[in-house]
Amino acid sequence: MIPNAAPVTTKYALDTSTPAELTATLGAALKRLAPLMADEKRTVAFAFGAIMLTSATSLVSPVMIGRAVDVYMRQKDFRGVLALAAMLLGVYVIGLFASYFQTQQMGLVGRKVLFNLRNALFRKLLVLPVDFFNQNKSGDLISRINNDTDKLNQFFAQSLVQLASNVFLMTGAAILLLTLNPRLGAVALAPAVVVLAVTRATATWVRRRNVQGLQSLGAMSAEIQESLANFRVIVAFNRLDYFRRKFDDANQQNFSASVRAGLASNLFVPLYGLAFNLAQLIVLMYGVSLIAEGRLTVGVLIGVLLYVNSFYFPLRQLAVVWATFQLALAGLDRISAVLALESNMPVMATAEPARLGPVLEFEQVDFSYPGGSLVLRDATFALARGQTYALVGPTGGGKTTTAFLMARLYDPTRGRVLLDGRDIRVVPPDARTDKVGFILQDPFLFTGTIRDNLVYGHARYQMYSDEQIVELLAARHLDGLLARFPQGLGTRVVAGGDAISLGQKQIVAFMRAVLRDPEILILDEATANVDTVTEHVLEDILAKLPASTTKVIIAHRLNTIAGADEIFFINAGDITPAGSMQHALDMLRHGRHSS
Repeated sequence: MIPNAAPVTTKYALDTSTPAELTATLGAALKRLAPLMADEKRTVAFAFGAIMLTSATSLVSPVMIGRAVDVYMRQKDFRGVLALAAMLLGVYVIGLFASYFQTQQMGLVGRKVLFNLRNALFRKLLVLPVDFFNQNKSGDLISRINNDTDKLNQFFAQSLVQLASNVFLMTGAAILLLTLNPRLGAVALAPAVVVLAVTRATATWVRRRNVQGLQSLGAMSAEIQESLANFRVIVAFNRLDYFRRKFDDANQQNFSASVRAGLASNLFVPLYGLAFNLAQLIVLMYGVSLIAEGRLTVGVLIGVLLYVNSFYFPLRQLAVVWATFQLALAGLDRISAVLALESNMPVMATAEPARLGPVLEFEQVDFSYPGGSLVLRDATFALARGQTYALVGPTGGGKTTTAFLMARLYDPTRGRVLLDGRDIRVVPPDARTDKVGFILQDPFLFTGTIRDNLVYGHARYQMYSDEQIVELLAARHLDGLLARFPQGLGTRVVAGGDAISLGQKQIVAFMRAVLRDPEILILDEATANVDTVTEHVLEDILAKLPASTTKVIIAHRLNTIAGADEIFFINAGDITPAGSMQHALDMLRHGRHSS
């Protein structure tokens, strides 16, 4: 059995506050990033092998230089010095090629991670319900797909190589420092222990600052997108000052958050530099005293100083890499928040067969938007095949919401919507959209041509020639509408632009829906923006649809609903059969139910 209720109150609003739990340790953070490289294990393995080779070439040179000082130079064996110099040159050349290889390989990994992440994010967005897009700004989602994924790409392509190389180099240098002279090595590493402890203690704070920086960038992107999308309204009201002020506020917040993130991330650069200077000073003072006591040679001291540099130089680089690392983790948090979402409108499994009877039914349907009051209450009615129904009522009464439920853009909070006698939740999306056509009140067309927009969503028409599409339109009595466009199917359309008028967009949306041959055709103010003559043409086309087509019309023009077989009055959550046209007008006039 299918459960009777499908709650739609799921909160899909992405959290814009700081995450409650932040990864503080390097190991735990890398575990989170590891799955992103799962498909690139071989490439990463080769790259890490090259990293280890590069680090080895850097670690072997201080030993060789120390030997040159203590052995060859003391014995004035200049031939030995030259031989050792030649060996060092060979080591450096090997390191050069290994470094290039590791950079090239990890750059490839970074681009693939970026590609896969953007694909995963976009595919996730495609399966999320309308609720999600109502609760989140598109500008912020764009920022997550473009900006946040690019932060991860930069980390994998550039910073991960440096991070791994520096860790290997520091580990090797620390081991060799303790091997050359345990006491001198321990003294050299003491400042590093202090700064690493500080780094770990402040990691959560630094990452929080970076998260806030990315969130403010997303908010600014959302503000720009929203304002540009409604720029005509801003100009019409001459409120460019309002647009300017809103952008200035968003830009100022982003500036402040970015400065705070930059200060937090760059805090470690001078701290690590101080640790390096202290280590050199301590080693030099202690080393000279050991040489004076005869317990240390000059060559070993030079080797230790070189290893101090080999340890602290990558540590200072880590200060810069750490900032990129924290930024990547912040971006991963925002990306993961989207990828972790699941649709609250899955297709449910059932063996329940379709049956004859009403084409669509509401059974005790309640509906409310997330965080809102009831829009529909205990709605029960049925639509017969081939009949025309009109939904009337005051603005905000629930007419469009009822249509949304018919097309399963939302699920009921309580009750069921049945399509061909089956719960609409068990009908696959492709089968549902074949049966239910919807002409929205605000038609949306994609950038391209009239042809592109007509065949959109019609897989079987994608390969048709222009002549075949014209024949299709003629067969459905739509060729007269196409003749209203000067370039016919080739007429250019710009999404959100003024290449064609709003009325013309509504005509294209009408043609697109009729081409689907739906069993149920829902028209939500589908003629609101066309002239009277065109409206009569559209009504004539609707009259010529197959006799089995059920039409649901939402309109305020009386002539549009005059020919309806049945009229439903929708207001304050209730759906009531209105009977005659006069009865419906009386109910509209009084804005309440008639007894």
